[in-house]
Amino acid sequence: MSARLCIIAGAALLAVCVAPFALAAGEGRPITGGARNPSSNASQSYTRETQIIANNSTYGTRQSNKSDNGGGAIYGCRSGEGGSGKGNEPCIRSNNLAKGYAFEFTTAGAVGGSVTVGGGGDGAKPFTTNATGVATGLNADRVDSKSAADIVSDAQAQNRFAQVTAAGKTGASRGVDSAAHESTGIYRVAFTGDVTNCAYSATVVEDGTQQGFATVQPIDAQTLRVRVRQASADNPLADRGFHLTVVC
Repeated sequence: MSARLCIIAGAALLAVCVAPFALAAGEGRPITGGARNPSSNASQSYTRETQIIANNSTYGTRQSNKSDNGGGAIYGCRSGEGGSGKGNEPCIRSNNLAKGYAFEFTTAGAVGGSVTVGGGGDGAKPFTTNATGVATGLNADRVDSKSAADIVSDAQAQNRFAQVTAAGKTGASRGVDSAAHESTGIYRVAFTGDVTNCAYSATVVEDGTQQGFATVQPIDAQTLRVRVRQASADNPLADRGFHLTVVC
C-alpha cells in the first residue's frame, strides 16, 4: 500500500473513532422532546452555551404548558453570590439591549408571585435597585403592618399640647386629660400618658397690653403645673391664657 493510501485510510479510521467521543458531551446533537437533554449521564452535559437566535417580530422562543398544575419553565443553577457584578451569572438574566422593558409578569390571579430569600428575616433582601423614582401602582402605605396614617398618628401622639384659657378651660389639645385653674396665675394640666421624660414649653398668649411669661413644674408622671406671671418689675402672678407643649 502506498504511503498516500495509508494516510487517507488512517485519517478515515481516526474520524470514525473520534466522532463518537467528540459528541459525547452533547454538543452537536438534536434536542429530544420528553427527555433529559443531552443525557441523564452528568458527564455528557453541555460544556458550551446553547444559543437560540431569532429575528422575528414576536418571540425568539416560546414555552408553555396546558396542564392545570404544570409550569411553563424552570431554571436552576449553582451560581455564587453577588450576581453579574461579582462575575457570578444569575440563574435568569433578561437583558434588553434597547430601551424597552426587560421583563413583564402577568397573571389572572390575585397574587403576582413570591420572592423567597434564604431563611428570610431582616438580613434578607427581596431585591436591590439603583432606581429611586416612584414605582407606579406599588403600595408602600404600610411599614411594620402600620399604615402611613397610623405612623403619623403615633408620631403626633408623642407631641402633646394644650391651649388653656385664663379661666383654666382647654381649647385645642392632644393627649390632654384635663386642665384646671388652681389659684391666681397657677394652672394644673393633666395628660393622658406619662410625660416624665419629655420636654416642656409654655407660652403666654399675648393680648397686646400685658406681656408675661410662664414656667412649668412637673407634679407627677402625668401632671404639670404652670405658673403665669406678668412681665413687670416684681413679676406678680396673673390669670392669663397660655399654650403648653410637651415633646417626648
